[in-house]
Parts: sequence; C-alpha cells; structure tokens
Amino acid sequence: MLKIAVVGVGHLGKIHLKCLEETPFVLAGVYDIDQEKSRKAAEKWNTKSYQNLEDLIQDCDVVDIVASTDAHFDIAKQALQAGKHVFIEKPISSNSKQAEELKKLYKPDTGIKLQVGHVERYNPALQALEGLDIKPQFIEIHRLSTYNMRGTDVSVVHDLMIHDLDVLAKIVNSPLERIDAKGVSIVSESFDICNARLVFKNNCVANITASRISMKEMRKFRIFQEDAYINIDFLKKKSQIIRLTDKAAENVISLNTPKGEKFISFSSPETQETNAIRTELQDFHDAIVNNTEVLVGIDDAMRALDLAEKIERTAKES
Repeated sequence: MLKIAVVGVGHLGKIHLKCLEETPFVLAGVYDIDQEKSRKAAEKWNTKSYQNLEDLIQDCDVVDIVASTDAHFDIAKQALQAGKHVFIEKPISSNSKQAEELKKLYKPDTGIKLQVGHVERYNPALQALEGLDIKPQFIEIHRLSTYNMRGTDVSVVHDLMIHDLDVLAKIVNSPLERIDAKGVSIVSESFDICNARLVFKNNCVANITASRISMKEMRKFRIFQEDAYINIDFLKKKSQIIRLTDKAAENVISLNTPKGEKFISFSSPETQETNAIRTELQDFHDAIVNNTEVLVGIDDAMRALDLAEKIERTAKES
C-alpha cells in the first residue's frame, strides 16, 4: 500500500485527486500554500489537510507535486532528501540549473522513482503509433489555446509548447544544431505567442507554434518523411498515416508522378479512449511496485526544459 500526498490543490491538483481515486494509491493528505484551498480539498476527498509540508512528506511514501512551477524545485528537493518517490507536473522546474540539482539528489539505484507529468506521452493518438518506423524530415506543430489566467506565471513556451517539445525530442532523437524563434507578449508579462524553427543534427527541421490567446483550440503534430505523412491530433486523440507506395491495393488512390505511377494509402490506427492523467499516475504506481522504468524520467524532462529555455532565450534576443 503506497500512501501518496498531493501538494498543490488548484485546478490541476483537483484533477489529480479525482484520478487518484481510481488508482491503488492511498491518499495520505494534501497541502497547499493557500490553507483554505487545502482545507476544502481535504474535506471533499476525506483526507487530512496539513499546515506543514515537512510533516506531510514524512507521513507519505509518494509526493505528487501539482503546485505552481516556481515551487516545483523546493518541494521536489525536500521529497527526494526525505527518500520519497516523486511525481512532478511539467515542467520539472523553473530552470535547468534547478533540474540539474534535482538530478544530483535523485538516487535511482535505491529504488526511488521520479516521473514528470508530460501527459501527452499517454495520449492515445501518440501511443497508437508505438512500433511505427518514424524517421521525420520535417515536422509542423501547432498548439493553440484560448486565454486562461492559469499558467500565466510562466511563458507560453513553458506552459504549452513544452508538451510538444518533449514529444519532439523523443521522436527526432538528435541533438539541436540551430534555432530561430520569435515571441510576442499580448496580455501577460511573458510570451503569449511563440514560434520557433529548430534544426537538428540529423537534418530534421521542426516548425513549432504555441499560443494561449487563440480563438480556437488546436493540438496538431504533423510529421513528413520520405514514405509517409503522419498526422497526430492530440486534441481529438486520433492519428492518421498517409503513405506513398509502389504497390496497388484496395482502397488506395492512384497518382501519376515523374517517377511513374504511385499509390496513396490511408490508415487510422485504432485508439482507446483513456484518461491520460489517471493512466500516468497508475503507470507511476506500477513502476514503483514492480521497480520498472518510468515512461518520462528526469533526463527526458530536462531535455524538454533545455529546448524550452533555448527557444525563450532566442526569442528574447530577437
């Protein structure tokens, strides 16, 4: 029986609390810097509201950090020093320097697990492509959201774009060679819109746009490679694969090209509707119990954060 503590009971913290009800974790208690929020959450989920974070950490096995980004480092540091398993919502910390310190504190050889909540890794649209040979040459990414005050403590790069940076880094799996970026502040003090063009050493180019003041929602990830076009719709949780082949078959479209007759095939991998946050928390529980690797570890989280920092720095310089 693993006792889990939830630190931060704002909008996302409440979602975590609801999802934890459907996992084997046992809720040990909650803490929020806003004690009234903490008290109300404890009352709703029939648990204890702690006035002191240190006491809560001592009384649990696992710390689920769903506080604001600027608090991630201090909470994770205390939890790791106390020898607790740690789940941290993305981004892992406010900056790479803090993340490096957490990595030094993290001792995986002791069996302690640390997972970062890059939830799109659990999106059915992405997981349906597991095993597919993806060798991208060009990637086009759009993550557009309507305005919401939540998340404006950081720029749109760390708030929204970082979701796609994690997936991008995993798919491309090549060091960054150069970057161009432009950001614009509209309603907050940090960037509300940002576009970046990333060139990797394997010659893959990615064009990525994130906005939190859009009139519509969009979360699309389009991959172009020599033999296929792959469209991942994270919002609709659907994927489509369009291939160009030399072989005729049923349900294909014939296309005359300078290289002769080609055929276009369409396929949509089957997906299962899931609650991604619940699934990642369940997965984290299983990794602790079975001593297996987590899906999104500290190295992946640091790689996404490093890309985010480089984009933001380049955008500021421009």
